[in-house]
Amino acid sequence: MTATAAPISSTTPATGTPVVACQRLSKIFRDFWMRPRVRAVDDLTFDIMPHEVFGLLGPNGSGKSTTIKVILGLLHPSRGRLVVFGKPPTDVSIKSRIGYLPEESFLYPFLNARETLDYYGKLFQIDAKVRQKRIDELLDMVGLAAAQHRPVREYSKGMQRRIGLAQALINDPDFLILDEPTTGLDPIGTRQVKDLIIELGRRGKTILLSSHLLSDVEDVVDRMIILYGGKKRDEGTTDDLLTKHSKTTIETDALDEATIAELDRLIRERTGGERSILRVSHPRQKLEEKFLDIVERAQQERLETSGAANDGKTAAFLSGEASEDQPEAVIDRLMSEEEAPAEAETTHAAATEAPENEPEANVVAELMTESEPEPERAPVPASPGPEPGQPPAPAPRVDEGEVDRGVIDSLLGGGDDESPERTR
Repeated sequence: MTATAAPISSTTPATGTPVVACQRLSKIFRDFWMRPRVRAVDDLTFDIMPHEVFGLLGPNGSGKSTTIKVILGLLHPSRGRLVVFGKPPTDVSIKSRIGYLPEESFLYPFLNARETLDYYGKLFQIDAKVRQKRIDELLDMVGLAAAQHRPVREYSKGMQRRIGLAQALINDPDFLILDEPTTGLDPIGTRQVKDLIIELGRRGKTILLSSHLLSDVEDVVDRMIILYGGKKRDEGTTDDLLTKHSKTTIETDALDEATIAELDRLIRERTGGERSILRVSHPRQKLEEKFLDIVERAQQERLETSGAANDGKTAAFLSGEASEDQPEAVIDRLMSEEEAPAEAETTHAAATEAPENEPEANVVAELMTESEPEPERAPVPASPGPEPGQPPAPAPRVDEGEVDRGVIDSLLGGGDDESPERTR
């Protein structure tokens, strides 16, 4: 498989070597007799440029997931060429630069969230200290910090998607592939995922977003292709594909009917009667905006919820903030370690100069003083058992802490000649 890239579309907003170059890709699934059974992808050509949020749209069965699996090297193309970072998808050296959230999150059910992220961090050979820091930041970001010790099998579908998104980001990938990332998420989680995609795109990540929820893709992607039946039906930026040039929208403050009528008359006069105001309406808020506004007010009132938290900020290592694995943070940590012993010596000197007659010091001295041991007592001789027919002798008085041997001997030596009173 060669690294020859397909011609870049005129709508491509970036230049340079494509992260993914796909030329006339086809994938045909065959039966046992090698007869064509399903043509999942048919003659597909596209490029994903660096630092681009690229959308892969289409209904179910249009070939989106199959294309992603070919990019990951999980499936081999039947025809065509595809390279990732200039290398074949099966090249192991590029795997550490890719993060992948599959359509279905297949996680180990007996592990909890922290153990799951730790396991994937070890697969990428991330240092233990850096790994733990990233786990803390990711759990806070996806809102699972309070449920991090629960087994994954107890998670809801939305919570599993959240931990799946965290594991896709544990290695801080250069190329992030998200296959239906908002499936099972509530509107708050959906908005959070979209904000995260926008933030990662600003930082320079390359992202492939596959979804059949058009509103999710419309809000975040730079460029997209639309698939149907495995074929590419259209391609371009969001503005190129969605802008309607046949109509013009004018938005102003609220107008009275007389002003609207005067505007309509002016438009007819200027266009010779060919144009007029077709519809007058007031803008309507989106349901997502209304929902998020209600939730924000509820959170300000400190109302509790049993679901996942949704106010976590983007992990520091993903947003480009200083972290333990950056040189500046390492230097600051070493300097703080040098200052720590001096502070400890100052604190110790201040403690030793404290006056001895303070009440706190006297209390500590009293607690530390060991009490004198009590003198040992001579063992109490065992009393002989009662004579036959005689009531048992009264038990001798025993000091607290000693064993009453007289009672024990009377019970052992009484045999069957116990008195009626004792029997009762």
